[in-house]
Amino acid sequence: MFGGPVAAPINSPHLRKSGGRAVVSDLADELGNGVEDGHLHPIEVNGLKSASTPMVTVAIAPSPMLLWRFKVLLFLLWGFICSKIGWHSVMRMSVDLRDLFLYEAFLYYNPLLLVTTMVWLWGINLWVFSQSNVNYAKIFDLDQNHLTHREIWKCATWMTIIVPTSMTAYLYLYSHGEVSLAASQPVLLYFAVVMILIFPFDIFYFQSRYYLLRTLWRIVLPLQAISFSDFFLADILTSMAKVFSDLERSVCRMVHRQVATIAWFEADSVCGSHSIAIPLVLVLPYLFRFFQCLRQYKDTGERSTLLNALKYSTAVPVIFLSALKYHVLPDSWINFYRPLWLLSSVLNSLYSFYWDVTRDWDLSGFTRIFKFNKSHLCSHLSHGRIWVYIWVIGSNLILRCTWTYKLSAHLRHNYLTVFTIAALEIFRRFQWIFFRVENEWNKMNSRSNIQLSMNNPTNEEVKLLASDGHNVLIKE
Repeated sequence: MFGGPVAAPINSPHLRKSGGRAVVSDLADELGNGVEDGHLHPIEVNGLKSASTPMVTVAIAPSPMLLWRFKVLLFLLWGFICSKIGWHSVMRMSVDLRDLFLYEAFLYYNPLLLVTTMVWLWGINLWVFSQSNVNYAKIFDLDQNHLTHREIWKCATWMTIIVPTSMTAYLYLYSHGEVSLAASQPVLLYFAVVMILIFPFDIFYFQSRYYLLRTLWRIVLPLQAISFSDFFLADILTSMAKVFSDLERSVCRMVHRQVATIAWFEADSVCGSHSIAIPLVLVLPYLFRFFQCLRQYKDTGERSTLLNALKYSTAVPVIFLSALKYHVLPDSWINFYRPLWLLSSVLNSLYSFYWDVTRDWDLSGFTRIFKFNKSHLCSHLSHGRIWVYIWVIGSNLILRCTWTYKLSAHLRHNYLTVFTIAALEIFRRFQWIFFRVENEWNKMNSRSNIQLSMNNPTNEEVKLLASDGHNVLIKE
């Protein structure tokens, strides 16, 4: 009864995993002769305990939906904490200092916030491309290791966490009298961004970072044939001209140790709002694109590239005539320079709008990009709908006109208004990307079809050549 041989039936439910085969039977088969006549001897049971056979363990992992909801909850909690700390920090300051301080904080952080917005929207672009028939990897000549929309959104999520956290720390430290620590926050953030971009080791998406830096280098020095990715990224940079202008002013104050001080508040200072460096940095993206068009004309001889170069050149007088307000007499500005500025602004907006609709988009294939491979709500609401035409064309015209506000330094009195218009320009570029990439994909398919038709003559062409006595060899 006690201490005697224990008979353990092979089919006993106590030795069976749920829904599986008999565990003792599996082990006995591996040992070769562990089971005789349906019974297992006690000494063999003890031997099984010391056997080197690995045991199969079942890992219990949370469901992806539960994990995703938990991350969203943490993200919202983090956003609430940052907003609360930032609000209380601003309310601690005097009314006279509050607006000036917020203006400076926005100057340091709004460029990175706008870049973060662009990264989020670029992820949406890639998601739509992946759902439709547009092979964006082929268009941009990407390898198999290129970033997908999920990886882009992952980068955007970290940017959304890091940038506002640094801004909250800046507000909190300054409002509590820790001026030196507050001044170090934007400096550390900018330094970290630069180090991540140029980090030479194979981490943090090394191949994608190298691709981005190489494309930027090709934009700055267009000494080679211009690829689609070259002028595509250069077009995006023109929509972020305000970002580069604010970056220049921020770096200028960091170099001259004017962060978290009022030394820069004088408009005529080296980093002030009247600095000549502001229009020079604003015009750089347009000059890059202008020289790209000249390079394309040299390589292809197409006159349309010269007309495109003319379009980018119309932004130059808008920028420099606006900057002249701070360097000429008031009467000269009102009677002569302001009418020229208004005329150049209207010309630039209308010319750019015309080029978007007729050249960059080519409305003959409009809105095909929203025809997804699988049924989707976005495809149902967008594909073939007339409101998509009206919305995209109308919003593009309106936002092209507000572009003048962004490029004109003398109109920048309210930093929140400027930030909103700059964000709207990025949204306009987000819309533009859909149809520009689709147009390029349609052109690539058309060239492939033409080349295929030239290599494979039709039956009528074969009969015509045969009637003339030619021997026709058709490649299978």
